[in-house]
Amino acid sequence: MALQCGIVGLPNVGKSTLFNALTQAGALAANYPFATKDPQVGVITVPDVRLDQLAEIINPQRIVPTTVDIVDIAGLIKGASKGEGLGNQFLANIREVNAIVHVVRCFDDNNVVHVDGSVNPTRDKEIIDLELAFKDLETLEKRADKLRKLAKGQDREVLRQLAICEAIIKHLEDEKPARSFNGLESEDDIKFFNELLLLTGKPVIYVCNVDEASVNTGNEHTARFIESVKEENAEIIFISAAIEAEISELDSIEERTMFLADMNLTEPGVNKVIKACYNILNLITYFTAGEKEVRAWTIRRGTKAPGAAGVIHTDFERGFIKARTVSYSDFLKYKGWKGAQENGVMRQEGKEYIVQDGDLLEFMFNV
Repeated sequence: MALQCGIVGLPNVGKSTLFNALTQAGALAANYPFATKDPQVGVITVPDVRLDQLAEIINPQRIVPTTVDIVDIAGLIKGASKGEGLGNQFLANIREVNAIVHVVRCFDDNNVVHVDGSVNPTRDKEIIDLELAFKDLETLEKRADKLRKLAKGQDREVLRQLAICEAIIKHLEDEKPARSFNGLESEDDIKFFNELLLLTGKPVIYVCNVDEASVNTGNEHTARFIESVKEENAEIIFISAAIEAEISELDSIEERTMFLADMNLTEPGVNKVIKACYNILNLITYFTAGEKEVRAWTIRRGTKAPGAAGVIHTDFERGFIKARTVSYSDFLKYKGWKGAQENGVMRQEGKEYIVQDGDLLEFMFNV
């Protein structure tokens, strides 16, 4: 499945610098607002040591990891929901992504101008939250107006949708994001909510961009920010965009490993971002493995075997018969498909099988 995360934040919080480091795509990182006027998309390879371990057993012609698209969405400012700056364009870009990576500035540097004059990550977050909420209220009011006209016929479905819209409007007016709304009672309610494409309905990961000395421990800015979002139950990551930029310039794995060790880091920030995206979107990975390729595939947790097959090709799902599967640990333990079969750990699973993280799968289908 295509996974797309959008990086948002006020101008000059380190957003585009982080994007460059993550994707090495070369987005313009300049010390003035609107340096990046068009959304830039970079493709990040998802790090997974299991691929290399599977390849050692299979010795395939190629290894194909799964990827995440990272969209650098230019900095929002106050009034973006009313079209200030390049607001309308930016908000439209946010609407298309699966999750929001919200970068907040948590470092002091007199050489980097803050758009509002001082470093205050909580205020910065609230500015963007407010602009997204204003846009959602506009979306909901338009939909509610249409539904009120249709509701005169007393259609139950229309009345149900209108009630949901009005309840979310009140929720937003109480300064709460749509993602925390808990008034959805059925699958139809959830489907309608998803169709609204509300900006504050997107899952969010907060990335605190800190100075190099604070990347492991945080600082007074991060402490205040964490306290301010404690009721959101959000995932919060500390990253130094400056460190990530240095890592991205190193050519070899050995150099990067040594650099991380010198910084007392166990992994680069890109790994943290990807893991957080997978976690917040409830995603897992399964593998296909043969002589031609060893490949990783991304699916939502709880996906059944036919749905997992459909990620490869819709014909696989449409004509699904059964799947041959081995857990990742058993595949390694018994050195491949043959060993797994000989030791009785390879299984035949049908349409109701729920795929587990790390499963190796071979699909049988007939179209």
